[in-house]
Amino acid sequence: MTLFRTTAGTEPGAATAALDQAQSSAAVAAPDQANLGANALDLVDPRVRAGAWAAGSDAPEKSEVKIGFIPLTDCASVIMAAKLGLDKKYGITITPSKESSWAGVRDKLVGGELDAAHVLYGLIYGVQLGIGGPKKEMAVLMTLNRNSQAITLSKQLAQKGVTDGASLAALMQREPREYTFAQTFPTGTHAMWLYYWLAAHGVNPLRDVRSITVPPQQMVAHMRDGKMDGFCAGEPWNALAIADHIGFTAVITQDIWQDHPEKVLGTTAEFATRYPNTARAMVAAILEASRFIDGSIGNRERTATTIAAQPYLDTDENVIVDRMLGRYTDGMGKTWDDLNPMKFFEDGAVNFPYLSDGMWFMTQHKRWGLLKEHPDYLGIAQQVNRIDIYRDAAGAAHVALPQTEMRGATLSDGVVWDPGKPEAYADGFKIHA
Repeated sequence: MTLFRTTAGTEPGAATAALDQAQSSAAVAAPDQANLGANALDLVDPRVRAGAWAAGSDAPEKSEVKIGFIPLTDCASVIMAAKLGLDKKYGITITPSKESSWAGVRDKLVGGELDAAHVLYGLIYGVQLGIGGPKKEMAVLMTLNRNSQAITLSKQLAQKGVTDGASLAALMQREPREYTFAQTFPTGTHAMWLYYWLAAHGVNPLRDVRSITVPPQQMVAHMRDGKMDGFCAGEPWNALAIADHIGFTAVITQDIWQDHPEKVLGTTAEFATRYPNTARAMVAAILEASRFIDGSIGNRERTATTIAAQPYLDTDENVIVDRMLGRYTDGMGKTWDDLNPMKFFEDGAVNFPYLSDGMWFMTQHKRWGLLKEHPDYLGIAQQVNRIDIYRDAAGAAHVALPQTEMRGATLSDGVVWDPGKPEAYADGFKIHA
């Protein structure tokens, strides 16, 4: 049994209904959160507001922190922690810094220009292991969200009868040519979701297609220019491809792995060691923002309006809000309320930095030849995922903890992810490097 409750329902429309049902718990956590903002500090004990936690030594070592983000819907909790004043509650000021690419985020984290970042899970592990860039010891402080990425295919493929992975594979057999697919970073989540999905349909992503790296916010322009057949990225760029009538959603990533981990709050191990109280304060503030976002449909709508603004995503909020609420259209006439939409909190179930989540990305790095040998899966995850910092922050923010640091899963191809046997799992796939 787990300390977390499940908010997803079993009938169409349950995704949004579950969000409504969560409103009461959010209200307990932060009174009148729907109106939280300019008056947020009025709710805070003056000693906490000054950065004095339970003991004076708990005060954040840094009063200002710069957190990088890529313009994606799932940066929302970082933005809202600052916009709602929740950072001040924990004695820090969060300055969100809009970045242009994941490679740029990596370089600024490694170089110390950013204190932390909204970042791809697999990017942090790639840097830790010295693949996909310079090697440096890194830290995952918390998971920011689950679900709600997608693989978008071009309308040209749709005109040839492609609707899903199986029909794509059939077309590739019938009409061989160089098919090009984009992901956002070689060791990142989107590369792994794309590769996993293609391989599940018999397509080797390293040999049967050309894989390119494109920043998320450039995906739609590249597809419009005919530079690729498909891409995997976060929202709102899949929804925007549909709005621009250039692509359709072939699969959403929660249908590849229900409740998969996605972005994390990442930093260097050096920062986490030198500024542990600051790291804890960042996590606590973002946990409260996560709780606010998932608290109600109204809170999600307000969040969509906030992050759509020019300093953040700089796009129409209507492109953001539907998929944020789990209301999907695939661009081919199908609409549905998804039971597993993007989740930011779910009573803390989203945010815990499970060791097994980090281990899974390493198994895929090994599968696709990014790692030549098996790493110490558990040992590295224990080093990178700072459960100690998260646990203290969760206590400060009154967020429940799970009863285990591991979780397994069965993915869309029926293969069971057993974190107790990572080597066998990584070596067990028919299609690999």
